Amino acid sequence: MTAAAVDHLVVAAATLADGVAWCERTLGVTPGPGGRHPLFGTHNRLLKIESGAFALAYLEIIAIDPEAPPPGRMRWFGLDTLDLSAGPRLIHWVARSTMLDMHRWGLINVGQQPGEPVAASRDTPQGLLSWQILVREDGALRCGGALPTLIQWQGRHPAEALPDSGVLLQSLALTGMPPRAAEVLRLRGVALSSGPGPALQAVLSTPRGDVTLASA
Repeated sequence: MTAAAVDHLVVAAATLADGVAWCERTLGVTPGPGGRHPLFGTHNRLLKIESGAFALAYLEIIAIDPEAPPPGRMRWFGLDTLDLSAGPRLIHWVARSTMLDMHRWGLINVGQQPGEPVAASRDTPQGLLSWQILVREDGALRCGGALPTLIQWQGRHPAEALPDSGVLLQSLALTGMPPRAAEVLRLRGVALSSGPGPALQAVLSTPRGDVTLASA
């Protein structure tokens, strides 16, 4: 089975405007455009954070879209139940797979429930982006967000159209990832710990210097 790779970090915000202001204040840059996700009633902004160890990596700032109708299901990334009153924060990460079904069954076989594959897409000025992503029916994150959501892109990757931002992902550390799940995903460049600490901790090189983002 091939290895899964870091695809993107997920920062949740109560509103997209809050998320943009957080990015400018915290990282010193304005995120690029994103789009709407009609299937889940959300919208986003994106920032390229690709570095030598993390090809095609980006940061996603995501929020519930107030103009979208209710999706008729729980939204992804636990957005329906998150308390974001203290402001935007890192909540999760997404791993890129080229063998989504095999990774999904591998996780199921070691006692994890990563969710069902969902086909999603959104329009961009460069054309349609399409992907399959595993989403649990309850929308909940596993292991405090340390166990990634798995995605498989169909065609081009969004980071290919993103300009360099001056922000680079230096490291990603996870606490609480089940060892057998890590064996299935064969993660590269990610530090794993079973001790105390935040489920996710990412260090970014930014115009403001090194910035550490940690999940609650």
